[in-house]
Amino acid sequence: MGGSTGAIPEVGYVLKRLRPTMPAFDTLKEESRLEGYWMLVRLADGWASGRNKFLKRGEALYGAWYGRELAGVCGLNIDPYFEGRGHGRVRHLFVSARHRRAGLGRMLVETVVDRARHHFAMLNTRAPQEAFGFYERLGFQRVAGEEFVTHRMVFGKGG
Repeated sequence: MGGSTGAIPEVGYVLKRLRPTMPAFDTLKEESRLEGYWMLVRLADGWASGRNKFLKRGEALYGAWYGRELAGVCGLNIDPYFEGRGHGRVRHLFVSARHRRAGLGRMLVETVVDRARHHFAMLNTRAPQEAFGFYERLGFQRVAGEEFVTHRMVFGKGG
């Protein structure tokens, strides 16, 4: 049937590279923590310690802004669970509850996929069960038997 969900239209969002050190990020991090998700806490810890600043070849961290509000976050890293640099990994995807169902998660992941296809042979993620359908609708294939990967997208260039 389709139709409007009352969600904020995509045109209101601006995606840009993010440094997770500003108050707007802290607000989103606290929201995620209160929902029981720890990915933005891990993101902030990794950034602060210097373990992960998204600076290696192909890596990027994106924020989606709605005016002055940080509405969502998604990163791309070289996958630390694989040898070499052929695997990318979707990291720390989180969208604020008030911006969900507006296409923002899709916009963030598609931005990461577009970047990843230029730098990696494949893109991995370890998604919670409730996100399996989301990743599969974006073209990721379910992976069985790998501890750190639930879904993978393979690009057309070698393996």
